[in-house]
Amino acid sequence: MAPLLRATSFPRHSRLHHLRFPLLLLLPSRSLRSAAPVAAPGLDLTNPTYVVWGCNTGVGKTLVSAGLAASVLSPCSTDPSAFLYLKPVQTGFPCDSDSRFVCRKVSALFRRYEGGSLSGLLASDHVLNASRAAAGELLGGRLEQPDEAEEGDAASRGLCMYEETRIGMGEAKEGESKLVCKTLFGWKEGISPHLAVKREGMPVEDSSLRELLGRCLGLSLGGGGDDGGKKRIWRVIETAGGVASPGPSGTLQCDLYRIADEIIPKDQGLSNEVSLQSYLRSRLPVLVLPPIPGDPLNNLLDWFYESRQTFSSLQDIMLSAHIKRIQRLHDMPRKAGSLFWWPFTQHKLVPEKMVTVIDSRCGENFAIHKVLNDQEMIIPQFDACASWWTQGPDSTLQIELVKDIGYSVARYGHVMFPENVYEPALQCAELLLDGVGKGWASRTFFSDNGSTAVEIALKMAFRKYTSDHGIHADFHKLGPKGSCTELRVLALSGSYHGDTLGAMEAQAPSSYTSFIQQPWYQLLAMYSGRGLFLDPPECFISNEIWSLSLPDCLWTNHLKPEDTRFSSCAELFCPSRDTSAVAENYANYISKQLSDFAASSCSIQRILVWECQSRKIPVIFDEVFSGFWRLGRESAAELLGCQPDVACFGKLLTGGVVPLAVTLATESVFEAFQGDSKLLALLHGHSYSAHAVGCASAAKAIRWFKDPNTNANFDIERKMLKELWDVKLVHGLSSLPAVQRVVVLGTLLAVELKADGCDTGYASLYTSSLVQQLRADGLYIRPLGNVIYLMCSPCTSPHFCSQQLCKLHQRIYEFSERRGKE
Repeated sequence: MAPLLRATSFPRHSRLHHLRFPLLLLLPSRSLRSAAPVAAPGLDLTNPTYVVWGCNTGVGKTLVSAGLAASVLSPCSTDPSAFLYLKPVQTGFPCDSDSRFVCRKVSALFRRYEGGSLSGLLASDHVLNASRAAAGELLGGRLEQPDEAEEGDAASRGLCMYEETRIGMGEAKEGESKLVCKTLFGWKEGISPHLAVKREGMPVEDSSLRELLGRCLGLSLGGGGDDGGKKRIWRVIETAGGVASPGPSGTLQCDLYRIADEIIPKDQGLSNEVSLQSYLRSRLPVLVLPPIPGDPLNNLLDWFYESRQTFSSLQDIMLSAHIKRIQRLHDMPRKAGSLFWWPFTQHKLVPEKMVTVIDSRCGENFAIHKVLNDQEMIIPQFDACASWWTQGPDSTLQIELVKDIGYSVARYGHVMFPENVYEPALQCAELLLDGVGKGWASRTFFSDNGSTAVEIALKMAFRKYTSDHGIHADFHKLGPKGSCTELRVLALSGSYHGDTLGAMEAQAPSSYTSFIQQPWYQLLAMYSGRGLFLDPPECFISNEIWSLSLPDCLWTNHLKPEDTRFSSCAELFCPSRDTSAVAENYANYISKQLSDFAASSCSIQRILVWECQSRKIPVIFDEVFSGFWRLGRESAAELLGCQPDVACFGKLLTGGVVPLAVTLATESVFEAFQGDSKLLALLHGHSYSAHAVGCASAAKAIRWFKDPNTNANFDIERKMLKELWDVKLVHGLSSLPAVQRVVVLGTLLAVELKADGCDTGYASLYTSSLVQQLRADGLYIRPLGNVIYLMCSPCTSPHFCSQQLCKLHQRIYEFSERRGKE
């Protein structure tokens, strides 16, 4: 039977891969564009860019590359084009050179059909780097043997070998087509690249390979689109071996190039196209090639000629898909503005041109679509707000999480949680109780997100208090008119605990709880929330000096949302009759014991925790933001040096890739819900409680962050993250005229700019111009009024953090200069 070409949209782990036939994959380079986020300036999408994959070596990848190039560069075409063929890794070189094959075969085909030629062709093959063994073979053994000192990196040679052929039209002409073929790295032995490196030297790091590949993709070839007589440039990257074959460093190619999208299978005469057509139900085009000649002496020109219509159809399909993709990217901002209702967003302040089109994500970087100088670009942009503080994976962990999530989906999908047990949920609970809950927690209650985790914690704390103090021991027997004791919350001013009604009642008045946003909060809580809110002290850097600001009063109704989002919070529950006693005790402890503790917010919170627990007032730590290394420690309890009765976790719990939250509690809190009646149980739950996907992701992330083998930032002796933000750069930032203060802790760095009046606070637009400049610099910033913050992951290298700090320093310096002239 005939070989089969098919373009599909199955993920890499699709069931399609279980079918028994060789596979050839031709993929749009949608994931490749973010592979080198720091070094690469971006990928130009003005013209088509594809990657050719195979399930193994010898399944016809190079034949498809050559056939597609021949179709694009057809002599009969009235539209001169350019074709860039890149072979990043080549083994068996120089005897086996795919780039040379493509160059010579397309040139021969062009000559064969030159009778109808309307344009000429300039074809070239370029080898950039080869091992000494490969270079010696190419030069006929004339290469000197390396000295002992030249092992490793030095056992390689930058060849810069080049050959060129011009067909038709005599001298170089404006209208001729171009074929540029390049091999980036070559080794002599025809074995897996990682083994070739061990035997011949010339190691190549993944980042170096991707960086060189990015530079080669940036070659103009005299093109720039199909307008004004300019050439359309096609770019094809052909991989080595199979999808899961190791690259030079040992990284699997599917991870090295980070592409898993569309598939073209090639059959070897087993009639698999019939089964595929039935399986795919004609959703995608099927392209059938004639059988490939088995004679090794056959030059394949007749086969290419017979296949030309199939390759022409493939070219049309690919070009159509490319054009549609570009159009979708262009349409997305307009459609978003008319269809979405974005949270925390005043739509009138977001014109269409300000909408960020995120095409994909790799590690900590978005790949965003931009039109720059009439070029369609995919540009890397650092997610400096960690996508609402959730994101923690680097690119490696992201891939690992996908694997575990995929397995969990395939094995469990979603299953009911109450009265059931399955491995991901059990494993996640064990890790939590042996990690952030170690030494105090014994029970794990799963929910969907941080707000719901806080709702659950409130219910737990209320029941625990009433149980300990004998309030309504038989409350479940009371009728609807039974008496009720009002319970209030003691919390820190500025604390933010989520958007559910109960969670909002546990926070002081703010922009989020104003009458226009939440009238129910105002009416039921007498304009103050259901609690007493205490101002915490504030630690910060100003003009290179660490400072501690103590609260002016013991409690306040004034809220500064931008301040306490950056500190760990302890929530304390007390009945209304004890409010004054706790406040008085708070004042006494401040005055008497500050000298015995470090002058920090942690000291005050520690005092509050001890005092409340001595009075049997349950203590909740809201660690939805602060948990799992966000503040440099696995939990805020480690920073405070004390333990809660209940704690809430979310965001980084799963690495931030899927929603999941958890409320941990002591055994005594759990026992407050024990009884013979179901009405005594905690009647709270969510459809996706403990969903297997989230639990599997959490189990992987929890282990990953505190394993020095996977997280180079983890200090195993001190059980904390190493310093991520350069001290000198932070001090320099704090000295800028426009900067009021800087707060730095763990993965977070926040800068409050000097501002007055309406330029301060959550609703301030003071930093709008600065934000747009930083986004243009590759930093995706989402400010909190006049506060700018950067947030990295627990795995981010300090060097990368320094690079972002330098960008921030430069832009704030310019901002200071402009403000000084106004």
